[in-house]
Formats: sequence, structure tokens, C-alpha cells
Amino acid sequence: MDLTIIISVLVLYLIVLLGIGTWGARDTKNLAGYYLANKRLPGWVVGFSSNATGESGWLLLGLTGMGYAVGAHALWVVLGEVLGVTCGWVLVAIPFKHFTDRYGSITVPDYLESRLRDKHQGLRLISAVIVCSMVIAYTAAQMTASGKAFDAFLGTGYTGGVLIGAAVIFYYTTIGGFKAVAYSDFVQGLLMFCGLLVLPVVGVVAAGGWIPMMNTLREIDPNLLQPMGEFGLSVSGIFSALSFMGIGLAFLGAPQLLTRFMAARSRDDLVSGSAVAVITIIVFDIGAVLTGMAGRALFPGLLDSEMILPNMASALLPSVLTGVFMVIVLAAIMSTADSLLILASSSVVRDVMQKVVRPQFTEYELSRYGKVTTVLIGLAALTFALGAERVIFWFVLFAWSGLASAFAPVVLCSLFWRRTTWQGAVAGMTVGFLATVSWVLIFKDRFYDLYEMFPGFAAGFIVTIAVSVMTKPNDEAAQEFDEIWKEVNY
Repeated sequence: MDLTIIISVLVLYLIVLLGIGTWGARDTKNLAGYYLANKRLPGWVVGFSSNATGESGWLLLGLTGMGYAVGAHALWVVLGEVLGVTCGWVLVAIPFKHFTDRYGSITVPDYLESRLRDKHQGLRLISAVIVCSMVIAYTAAQMTASGKAFDAFLGTGYTGGVLIGAAVIFYYTTIGGFKAVAYSDFVQGLLMFCGLLVLPVVGVVAAGGWIPMMNTLREIDPNLLQPMGEFGLSVSGIFSALSFMGIGLAFLGAPQLLTRFMAARSRDDLVSGSAVAVITIIVFDIGAVLTGMAGRALFPGLLDSEMILPNMASALLPSVLTGVFMVIVLAAIMSTADSLLILASSSVVRDVMQKVVRPQFTEYELSRYGKVTTVLIGLAALTFALGAERVIFWFVLFAWSGLASAFAPVVLCSLFWRRTTWQGAVAGMTVGFLATVSWVLIFKDRFYDLYEMFPGFAAGFIVTIAVSVMTKPNDEAAQEFDEIWKEVNY
């Protein structure tokens, strides 16, 4: 493995990212530009960006590692995510775009406050607390992934890898804003797509072909080829499969994904973007699981299953392609970390600083504060990453479920039920989030490790609906709800 070639490929990629960041800086003079690219993104960018953001280092290190560890059982993740992405684009994207355009929303709390007529700003404040806490954990997981990747490919050590990855992400995200994030996501998503088409094929061929690979996996552990894994058709097996499928629920309303719908140019762009999103998620997920399974047949004794993709790339590919795969891993990491930092920054600057603390700030001043806030939140995540437990898969899933359980039930109710009230939304958001955290800390071990997204979603929906029924909806909001849905269904 020629490190000079690998480093050259990496440097070229980083130059491209820095160039995108500089190019995007032209549209960061106001909040709508910095946080939504002035709502001018074409459908193909939105489609790739949404999946690249949703998948992250979890896909290339975490899900490949899961394919390595449990084999065919990890395909339940594929089913859940394909269903989640499809439903998110078909059911949520277009009405959400219509509502947010009507209100001139820049953030998800902007939309919720306008839709539900929350004059107390409770939704903004609660959202900011939830977003910032989960984004720090989520971004820390991405930096953990960068530390592992740099160390595996270049031998930088974990800490060195984290610091290098963080420096690049901070630069182009801070300078270029959401436009740089979205277009870099497109480049990164395209790299991930190509990589996860190629490496599983290379791995299967190296293992002797499909049937020899299956035979090797059967010899290592017959459970690697069973749909329910080591649990078999039992209560534990069913709960495990449901937990893997539940990962896809977040695509119905995680705020970092909803932001993509808001930033699209038009309804037609969302229609074209939906086809891109569904195709890419299928390739992403199946490719990741098959890579892990092929890796298990080739390298059965790995101590850290999440390092299977770097190990396969280094062992099976020439140096220039190994460099490309290092770039692909970093692309997955950066495509999520940058979006999360922008999300948290918008929550602080738009939802707290502008709307609650100092409404008199100019747009230019706020955009500058946004850049500073982006760096500060990133530094908090960096501190956490340097000292956190380094298991990407479950670390990401916890933050993923916390954000989704807080926002998705409330957003779905507000979009499809005219009777939703701001009191119901505040209660549902709070309880959905707390239920997720409580499930992980207290109850999960007692209920077959059922994924926390299920109780979080259930609690969020039940409380939102119950409190909304007990409180009076705003008549003006209900009337406007009907008007917007007439536009949606034109």
C-alpha cells in the first residue's frame, strides 16, 4: 500500500471540499442563505444530500460492521430504511414544502410555531435543547468514525484522525453554509454510491464467488445466514428484527432531513429527488451489508468489526483505489457532521438568538453569529469524541432516535391532523424525547433490547394527540391548514 498515493487522493478530495466551501460562501450573507441555500437546491442535489446526511459514517463503518457481526440479520435494516425513505418522500416532502414556503420558515421550529400559533416560544426553546444535546452526541460519533478511518488507512492514531477530520468539517461548513453542505453532500453521496457498488463485488469475488462465500460463512457460524440471526424465530429474534427495521422511522421526520425538503427549489424538484433518494438508499444499504458479510468470509478474526471496510479496501484494492475508499469513508462522515452542525447552529441563532433574545440583530450579524456558533458546537462534539466510547453503530442510533422521536410525531400530526395544538406539540416533543432517553437508560435491557425509536415514537404520538384533544386549537390555524392542503392536492 503506497501511502503517498493515498495521501495524494485525500488531499485532492479535501481541496474539492474547500473549493465548494469557498463557492458557497457567496450565499451566506443572510439566514435563509446560510441555513437553507436560499431554497434553490435542485432535486438531484436534495435526493443525494438527504441520504448522505441520513447515513453517515454509520453506513460505511457501522452497518458494514453489523453485516460482519450478524450477517443476513442486518438486512432488516435495509428493509426498514428503504420503507422509511420511500414514505418520507412520498408522504411528507411535498406537504411539508408547501407549509414551510407559506410561512417562510427557515427551521423546523419556525414551521411548528407558525403552523400551531405558538406565541409563547415554547417549541423553539425545547427544540433548541433537544437539537443541541443530540447533535453533540451525533457529531461526536461522526468524529469517532473519522478517527477510526484515518488511523486504519494512514496510522495517524485515533486522536490524530479525529482532529484532522474535525478541522476540515469545521472549515467548509462554517465558510460555505448550507449551500456548501448540500453540494458537498452530493459529491460525497455519489462517492458512497459508487463505492458500495464496487466493494461488495470485489469482496465476493475475492471470497471465491457467491456460493463459496456462503459456504465459508456457514462454516464460521450458520447463524450468519439466518434471517433472525442467532435468536432464531423467537421473541428475541422478532424484537431484534423490529429494532433494525425501526431505524428507518426517522426518515419520516428527523429535522436534518426535513431541512432538505425546505431547501428544494420546487415541488417538481422533490418529485425528481424522490427517485434519486430511493435508488441510492437501496444501493447504500445492501452494499454495506454485503460488504460486511464478504469481509467476514475473508477476514474472520477482526477484533473491531467496524473496521472491516478499511481493511478490505487496503487488502484488496490498489493504492489509488484504497485512497478513493478512504475518501468515501470520510465523505460519509462529513456529509452528516456538516449537516448536524448547521442544524444545531440554526437552532441556537435563529430559534433562540433572533426570535427570543435579540430580534433587533441584522441578518448579516446573525449569519456571522451562525458561523461562530457552528464552530463552538463542533468543538463541544470534538471534546466528547476524544473521550467517548468508540462504538459508532449504537452511538449514532441513540442520537438518531432522540432527534426523530422528538420531532417526527409532532411534525406528522401537524401536517396531517388539523386539530393539533401547540400545547400538544410541546408535550409530545418533550415526552417523545424523554421516553427515548429513559428507554435506553432504564428499560431497554428488560424488553429484549427493543430499539428506543418505538417507545419514543409511540409516546410522542400518544401525548401529542391526547393533549391536543384536551386543548383548544387555533381557529385561524385550522382554516389555514385546509387552505394549504388544497394547494398540496392541486
